[in-house]
Amino acid sequence: MPNTDDLQKLLDILPLEIRQALEYHPLRNSLVEVVMDLGRLPEARFPNQAEYLSDTPISQEQLNECIQRVGEFGGDNRAGIEKTLHRISAIRNRTGKIIGLTCRVGRAVYGTIGMIRDLVETGRSILMLGRPGVGKTTALREIARVLADELNKRVVIIDTSNEIAGDGDVAHPAIGRARRMQVARPELQHQVMIEAVENHMPEVIVIDEIGTELEAMAARTIAERGVQLVGTAHGNQIENLIKNPTLSDLVGGIQAVTLGDDEARRRRSQKTVLERKAPPTFEIAVEMLERQRWVVHESVADTVDSLLRGHQPSPQMRTVDDAGKVTVTRQQPVSIRGITDEKQDLKTSSMNTSLTPALQPNGWRASGQMLPLPRYSKEPESGISEFERLLDQSLDQPDRFGYGAQTAGPNGEDLPLHIYPYGVSRHQLEQVIQVLNLPVLLTKDIDSADGILALRSHVKNHSKLRHIAKVRQVPIHMIKASTIPQITRTLRRMLDMDEPLTTDERELSLFTQGGSEDEINALEEARLAVEQIVIPKGQPVELLPRSPKVRKMQHELVEHYRLKSNSFGEEPNRRLRIYPA
Repeated sequence: MPNTDDLQKLLDILPLEIRQALEYHPLRNSLVEVVMDLGRLPEARFPNQAEYLSDTPISQEQLNECIQRVGEFGGDNRAGIEKTLHRISAIRNRTGKIIGLTCRVGRAVYGTIGMIRDLVETGRSILMLGRPGVGKTTALREIARVLADELNKRVVIIDTSNEIAGDGDVAHPAIGRARRMQVARPELQHQVMIEAVENHMPEVIVIDEIGTELEAMAARTIAERGVQLVGTAHGNQIENLIKNPTLSDLVGGIQAVTLGDDEARRRRSQKTVLERKAPPTFEIAVEMLERQRWVVHESVADTVDSLLRGHQPSPQMRTVDDAGKVTVTRQQPVSIRGITDEKQDLKTSSMNTSLTPALQPNGWRASGQMLPLPRYSKEPESGISEFERLLDQSLDQPDRFGYGAQTAGPNGEDLPLHIYPYGVSRHQLEQVIQVLNLPVLLTKDIDSADGILALRSHVKNHSKLRHIAKVRQVPIHMIKASTIPQITRTLRRMLDMDEPLTTDERELSLFTQGGSEDEINALEEARLAVEQIVIPKGQPVELLPRSPKVRKMQHELVEHYRLKSNSFGEEPNRRLRIYPA
């Protein structure tokens, strides 16, 4: 990655003693900035260290000497050196007198966007995030040059502090054929953004440091006019923008929505939830963790929706080595149980709150949750051998909850989980346990049960069951109907297992009755419609006509995703329509 920095021009404005110390410094080519504060020792900062350049504190005369060589400071207290990318920033006292300078080295580094070149070429708007000094402006400058010179786009740079294209009227050659518009005062940046679109017909607008609500609104206006935006914003991660009311519009804006009772119950959330207000201004976001390690969110809309629903997204992690080879990996999504989920769990498991054991318990009852077992690669063995294997594994587990070593009780209450079904189809339960390979055993003895899985209507009319469960300190988990989706969700919740974002072939087989090819094809059609269109794009989908028996399976699969579906049309053309959440 060649770079040009014109470092000598920056050194020439420094006091003689400091300039001489840097001219022969072994780390001169990696200098980041020089800091000079009145009455303090001058300091040179490098990527991994900092050191003093003199034993004599900086005097006002030395500061004045530098200021005279630099020239006028703008409204943002920044100045530059003509035809260079260096930036000199001033610190003033209460009367406006300059008492400190930060002289930052500006470098045009070529090849910095190799990690995201494929994204730049798509024509979609890109937002760069990262801490100060990680290289956002350097990457922005390189993106502008590639778009203008190599992709032949009409590029206009809104250069508020002359940091992208350098100081002076002639832009630095590092931006290639891209054009630069300067901004008289920082507070006018949003006006210049709109002016650039209206007057100069750009295909791409490049903007550094979007920091105010007016600038965010101007960015949305530009994006809605079909112009590609490439910019940076104040924030380290997308979560920072979501929590920032000033800039949240860049990722679509956040609004509170009141759900109906049915929808809140379906989502297992409170009635008031946060949702994305509009399509995001920037379709792609890049979190610059380090200079050689970036996190790429290919769809900002999907990332924001996942975060608001309590799930961690699965972005790309892109790294580059010294040879320039880019490696792309995918972060595994992790479901995070939010406050709303916990409250809803207390509602659906109504007996849990009143079943605090009087004696000191052990195992999962001590904490109120079980940790999920790892999935087994081999098929589960049957009968006693499988139970003994699970039991031996539970004995070797570390103490998770701080109540001493785990031991399996006489009824095996730690592992596997013993469930007493009441009013729920035993056949369906066994099918879910077998297909998903869950560490669960069904029992006919309520005394040996670790939990009761019951139909809500049965529990309401059976006070004796509620009394027995309370005396024996066994929680009741209720479901509204004995269906595969509800049984699956409740068993996963009892084991504190996160629900997968996608449905695999094993889980798909739960919804078939005969396992015929027609049934499998119909369920696969419904699954692809939900996972590729309804959920990511928020659009309803109509499926192909099916028989009543197969449509019922498709309805159950859609319910598994917590979506709604209706059948419409006349036989034999009656078919399913799936609606977004």
